Amino acid sequence: MGKTKIFSIFFLLVFFCAVCLSPAAWGQEETKILGTVTSIDLNTGTVVVTTYEGQDVAVSVEDRITLDKLKSRRIKPGDDVKVKYVPRGGRNVATYFMKPAGC
Repeated sequence: MGKTKIFSIFFLLVFFCAVCLSPAAWGQEETKILGTVTSIDLNTGTVVVTTYEGQDVAVSVEDRITLDKLKSRRIKPGDDVKVKYVPRGGRNVATYFMKPAGC
């Protein structure tokens, strides 16, 4: 097999995985919000973010890296954050949770 054919097969495999594993592929619409952290419950991993429009959104954080940031107070109440989440089991589960980049 030539290198071009191997590269093409690899590219198609990566593309297929990305499409199949995306939240939209499973009928889960990802929601994006910008806002301020108003409360953090480390026992449940729940963070309440008040959007810039004034809506309170409770988001469940499950990934270890973000939970570590919450525990070490690198993300704390009063911080501005950018969050993406999907509805799962009656909760909003974070797929992305970061402080916005920039000045």
